[in-house]
Amino acid sequence: MKKILILGGGTGGTIMCNKLRNVLDREEWDITVVDQFKTHYYQPGFLFIPFGIYNKNDVIKPKSDFFPPGVNVIYSKIELIEGEKNQVKLANGQILKYDYMIIATGTETSPDETPGLKDKLWYKEIFDFYTIEGALALREFFKTWEGGKLVLNIAELPFKCPVAPLEFVFLADAYFHGLGMRDKVDITYVTPLPGAFTKPRATKMLSGLMEEKNIKVIPEFYLEHVDNDAKKIVSYDGQEVPFDVLTIIPVNKGNDVMERSGLGDDLNFVPTDKYTLRSEKFENVFVLGDAANLPTSKAGAVVHFGAEVLFENLMSAIEGRPLLAKFDGHANCYIETGFGKGSIIDFNYDTEPLPGSFPLPGVGPFGLLQNTRFNHYGKVIFRWVYWHILLRGKEMPISNEMSMAGKKL
Repeated sequence: MKKILILGGGTGGTIMCNKLRNVLDREEWDITVVDQFKTHYYQPGFLFIPFGIYNKNDVIKPKSDFFPPGVNVIYSKIELIEGEKNQVKLANGQILKYDYMIIATGTETSPDETPGLKDKLWYKEIFDFYTIEGALALREFFKTWEGGKLVLNIAELPFKCPVAPLEFVFLADAYFHGLGMRDKVDITYVTPLPGAFTKPRATKMLSGLMEEKNIKVIPEFYLEHVDNDAKKIVSYDGQEVPFDVLTIIPVNKGNDVMERSGLGDDLNFVPTDKYTLRSEKFENVFVLGDAANLPTSKAGAVVHFGAEVLFENLMSAIEGRPLLAKFDGHANCYIETGFGKGSIIDFNYDTEPLPGSFPLPGVGPFGLLQNTRFNHYGKVIFRWVYWHILLRGKEMPISNEMSMAGKKL
């Protein structure tokens, strides 16, 4: 029997095992998923927890709920990938052979990479919201906070869900307005980017919202260390930003098994052909989502659109055909802007976010680079779509290739 091994049971790994099990003969193909943890997190929901919009139970479900019958699931840490031998060693000593492998191990926050970040103020006056623990701790802090300097800092690029820090400060603005204490809270957005976002038109729109909401932006700030005693963040060029509460997006890195296995770059992301999604090192290994070093967003939409391409190319490889499916770097993101409104951006490797209507030209119903209530509803509805359609590998009514229809140049 031939074997497909999927490393990672998060969004990408779950989508792929559903797609593959649906088409591959069970008597001919064995599919195995390996993941260290049994809980699946809806990570976009972490953003809403500090502001009391979501609770813990809104963002967690057992991973076993989404794996299809006929797939082997092993809960174990991965010790080593031996691509030359087509095998993977698990922490429990088990060795798994494969004919084809999909790496979908994601990205992880690494606060230990920044000096002082996990010192005495960690989860007291310094928080992340990219983990369930950090989001819950920040919610408790906000319940009794009386105001001061709220600083959000992005430690380093790349990081998953690039719009989430923007959404956080927008929601913070609305949250403290709702409590009647916005005048007591100074919000500062500190980023290594030259502006609010990476692309000119989106940056212009988002910068306008920042100014409208009285949120200060400090660009091109490269975090060197956190001074817990003086309560300030310090950049490599000596710039200092004081805080009363710091919300941090820590350094993001790929799974450390990539470093042990010689498969990753300096941040443990796997060098991957950006079009075919095949490993640059092994022809029978494919990489999906955040684990890859692709020049696009580390976001759920990239996993979704990339999965369509990876599926086609893996089937081509199995059948001995050329890999003709090409991933164009397509990503789209809802951006929660507070007060029941939101925006949406749609872009790829070559095309920046543009204004227009999405997904139907002239109809929408979502407005690209617009701040509308309907865009907010799209963000809210997506949680249901994620649990019931996306994870199960079902078809979505949006092409994996970015379309220019409805966009205004």
